[in-house]
Amino acid sequence: MAIEIAGLRKSFARNEVLKGIDLEVRDGELIALLGPSGSGKTTLLRIIAGLDWPDYGKLEVDGTDWLAIAARDRRIGFVFQHYALFPHMTVRKNIAFGLTVRPQKTRPDAAAIAARVDELLQFLQIPHLADRLPGQLSGGQRQRVALGRALAIEPRVLLLDEPFGALDAAVRRDLRAWLRSVHDASGSTTIFVTHDQDEAFELADRVVIMGEGKIEQIGTADQIHDHPASPFVARFMGATIELPVTVTAGRASAPGIDAARLERRAFADGPATLFVRPGDLTPIADPAGLWRVKHVSSTGAVLRPVLSGPGGQEITVEVLRRAADTLTPGQTVLLRVEAGTLFPDTLSGRSGHSQPVPEQKPVPVKETQI
Repeated sequence: MAIEIAGLRKSFARNEVLKGIDLEVRDGELIALLGPSGSGKTTLLRIIAGLDWPDYGKLEVDGTDWLAIAARDRRIGFVFQHYALFPHMTVRKNIAFGLTVRPQKTRPDAAAIAARVDELLQFLQIPHLADRLPGQLSGGQRQRVALGRALAIEPRVLLLDEPFGALDAAVRRDLRAWLRSVHDASGSTTIFVTHDQDEAFELADRVVIMGEGKIEQIGTADQIHDHPASPFVARFMGATIELPVTVTAGRASAPGIDAARLERRAFADGPATLFVRPGDLTPIADPAGLWRVKHVSSTGAVLRPVLSGPGGQEITVEVLRRAADTLTPGQTVLLRVEAGTLFPDTLSGRSGHSQPVPEQKPVPVKETQI
């Protein structure tokens, strides 16, 4: 089922949580809504499900206006973060529930329901759990049952809200690949909400980055990682070091920094901010260097030198311990930039290097076809 969302807005009291959402989801696609808490991800999901209603905007599925259709008639499969299983029902009855409560004219007979449940128990690899109660299951097993209940009705659209949020890291990793295989086998159009970047990029065909009720960027893992569309996305993706630079003829420069490896950018000359991940800066011993090593910590595999530089700026970089030159406190270094993203100061939130101002509200960015 193809989904088209346009101009969607939603407020609670005076708090506008969705500020004009435009999004197209292709038939059979798996989309992740990724962003920090309060960015509007779950509200958008609930509107698609029919559990909330927008103040303005359009929501169409295969050309049908879903805002004119009640939630019960949308045939949505919804998996909540905390499963919402019926504790007094067995696994089998939980999975069958959506079929048993259908209106009589569309309800399958008992034999058809039993066959569908048996099919899903096998598909989800939990037939041995059929007669257990939810309280007798692990978190990962309960998550499979919740997904089975959502799939039982053969949903047009499958929605998952933080599907692995209540599970430990090891179980989350195991279930990611499993969920992707379930999606591919079912052929459903799936949208899931998460704040976990690894989860989003490992599972989804495309990722929608949301912030403060807006879509900041849509793309694949490589597109978003290498080409963040806004300072908000750059920071969210881990570019926690912000270096003031000057752009001249499309090239960034700053005292004590070698930015020759960065691509030339079509910027007007003037001040800009270079957003860099800690692992994308290499400190190189240089007696004339303008950055000084304050101290160095180690995780065994990674060194984390703390460096102080021009203007009193202090940053922490990351280098592989076995590949790094020896770094000692007091040593001076040159910083070589391996990769990074430039934004003019009008976008980065700086009015000048010496007098930073609060960050401007992010500007929504439409998807770019690459």
